[in-house]
Amino acid sequence: MTRDSFLGRLILGSALLIGLCQQAHADIVWPALVLEGRLISVWSIIGGLAIEIAFVKWIFSLAWQRAALVALVANAISTVAGIFAIPIAGLLWEFGPGGLINHWLSWGTFNPIAWAGTFLLATLITASIECLVYRDLYNLQVGWRRFGWIFLANSLSVGAAVGSVFVVPPDM
Repeated sequence: MTRDSFLGRLILGSALLIGLCQQAHADIVWPALVLEGRLISVWSIIGGLAIEIAFVKWIFSLAWQRAALVALVANAISTVAGIFAIPIAGLLWEFGPGGLINHWLSWGTFNPIAWAGTFLLATLITASIECLVYRDLYNLQVGWRRFGWIFLANSLSVGAAVGSVFVVPPDM
């Protein structure tokens, strides 16, 4: 299988998986599950890619076309992994430190600290996965400094998705 064929199948499989996962969001919700729905929305994907292509071009000194391909592949892989990793991390948050905070402050699940924790976890997960792709699939050097820039790029797109929850609240 050629590299282009693999990438095409990965993107197609990702799109199908995203569609199926939308149906899986049943009656139990927590911030990370709501956020995941926003992260895989068309506007979020397009906006996030625009931001990250520019960052990847600048960070790795790549041509626009190469930066676009590298960012697209990294984000496709990050999206597929994030569909599972972000809600699971959010659930672990809810049963761990988030549960303690909720108990101590007598807050419900959807509180400012839970949203901040969800934002940080989602940003860390997506940035980490993308940096692994840059390093392992494209042999790009990723140190702490570049990781920081990728984290910043991801924080902009994840932050926009979190903010959208407050501007246009989800139907629950």
